Amino acid sequence: MFLSFQRNITGNTLLPASDYAEKRLQSYYIFPLPANFDGPFFADWLIFSYFCVKIALQNMYIGYISRAFPLVAAVMLTACSTHKTATVTSVERSRLLVDARYDALPDAEAAKMIEPYRHVVDSIMSPVVGRSAAYMSANRPESGLSNLLADILVWAGRDYGERPVMGVYNMGGIRAALPKGDVTYGDVLEIAPFENKICFLTLTGTDLLELFGNMAAVGGEGVSHGVELVITRDGKLVSARLNGQAIDPAASYRIATIDYLAQGNDRMTAFKKKTNFNSPSEEKNDTRYIISSYFREMSRQGKAVESRVEGRITIESNKQ
Repeated sequence: MFLSFQRNITGNTLLPASDYAEKRLQSYYIFPLPANFDGPFFADWLIFSYFCVKIALQNMYIGYISRAFPLVAAVMLTACSTHKTATVTSVERSRLLVDARYDALPDAEAAKMIEPYRHVVDSIMSPVVGRSAAYMSANRPESGLSNLLADILVWAGRDYGERPVMGVYNMGGIRAALPKGDVTYGDVLEIAPFENKICFLTLTGTDLLELFGNMAAVGGEGVSHGVELVITRDGKLVSARLNGQAIDPAASYRIATIDYLAQGNDRMTAFKKKTNFNSPSEEKNDTRYIISSYFREMSRQGKAVESRVEGRITIESNKQ
């Protein structure tokens, strides 16, 4: 007997320029048991396995499945030691690229099923919120799109009575590129699909330097205009300046970011030392709405949104 399951997941990586996500298929085959396995332990095994796998499949991220698998396997192997021998036979992983090839032969039955809902989705996703002067993607150490999103967080501070001196947006939270020309709400949603909300916090200069070190360790993150970081290829911070000035360890710096990062996630652990935390929780504070508002504001001014790489984060070769 085999208990097995498969799950399609999307990796936590930046999307390629094609804007199509790379899906990953992960398969597990566990708990092989002899055909004559019986006795009171069988019922316990079946119930325990069912709930463990159910818990794993109900979670969105493979990390939960990865943790559930060794736990179940370890417990079952231990329990079986006094009854029958059980071993893990295989763990397989493969990739399925979802791209335009699947558009060539659309499934007529599937299209018919979703047609009643298409107009509702289009009415939400299709409205144009503004224009972009150029195609932008997210890349480390610095990119036009990551610069733009960090700048937008600083811009939005005015609506919250805040005057942040800098903004931080993580590369991992940028899930699509920005097209050139008309930008729809759907485009914004693809770029920022999560329920992340804007927030504001204060770090001392010492803690800000630690934060910049966190960024250097991963090769760069989205930072706003005025930040100048020099990092090494092996993830060390060489120097840091803000608005032309060296960071004062004793000073306080007001920062705009997203609530996910403010908790110290994505390896930005320095944020855990924050003070004076302002984190509005209403849905209207989601980044997708703030980004859309910025595009609408630029459109009202007759401007196309622009952003470029300008040396906010540069890499210095390691000295021998």
